[in-house]
Amino acid sequence: MSQTTVICVCGAGTMGSGIAQLAAQAGFTTIQFDMQENMLAKSRSSISSSLDKLVEKGKITADEATAVLSRISFTSTLENCVANVVIEAIIENKEAKTTLFNQLAALNTPDTIFATNTSSIAIDALAQEVVNPERVAGLHFFNPAPVMKLVEVIKGSKSSSKVINQLTQLAKTMGKTPVVCKDSPGFIVNRVARPYYLEAMRIVELHHTDIAGIDKLLEATGFKMGPFRLMDMIGMDVNFAVSNIVWEALDKPERLTPSLLQQQKVAAGELGRKTGKGFYQYL
Repeated sequence: MSQTTVICVCGAGTMGSGIAQLAAQAGFTTIQFDMQENMLAKSRSSISSSLDKLVEKGKITADEATAVLSRISFTSTLENCVANVVIEAIIENKEAKTTLFNQLAALNTPDTIFATNTSSIAIDALAQEVVNPERVAGLHFFNPAPVMKLVEVIKGSKSSSKVINQLTQLAKTMGKTPVVCKDSPGFIVNRVARPYYLEAMRIVELHHTDIAGIDKLLEATGFKMGPFRLMDMIGMDVNFAVSNIVWEALDKPERLTPSLLQQQKVAAGELGRKTGKGFYQYL
């Protein structure tokens, strides 16, 4: 894709902000959309802070940071979301995602690529509800998006090879390592990662050890972050939703049964860093 490509990132949460920063750093004109003005303000502040840290570390200059931020326009008006590539990073809900894509389809050309950052919703389930389903695919970044190198490029049964190639190249231009995979429950990473979270919570539920002990042990063996710290960073609601989607899609195997401990956290609104409390206290 050329530098004249316009990228629209829908959703100004942690993930959406990170993806918007990546797009602008790669030189693309970037639109950051969210219906809530307060989320857009937080996104602008978060991106600015992230760029300032890169300047402090000597990775970019102050002028480059200013240029990156200038390439991002922040809007709560859907009609402003006209782009070559739309990257959706809103809530993990099929109906919300397909509604957004169809609203954007009415504003954009049939060639506009619709990429979803979903963690686990089937690409085919989204594409079949969207006009021109061949331009729908998965582009799954990992948190924090500006740091984590891996990006899953997910090909649904209707996704065109051209779209998959374009998204793969886009990820490379952003400095990422793209891995193309087929549409399947949990894709690659979230399928493999379920036991990391679920077994850790099961051990705690059985009172074999405590949360901090498990995190300390796994971090000592080489993991960058223990499962409980990682769930707090991802968001308890997001992680629990993924566990349920993967479990149900695989016909509810006992070994992947979602954790009651995590369900209780979600019900209590203790979602991790974003609420100030999860498995750990952040307030």
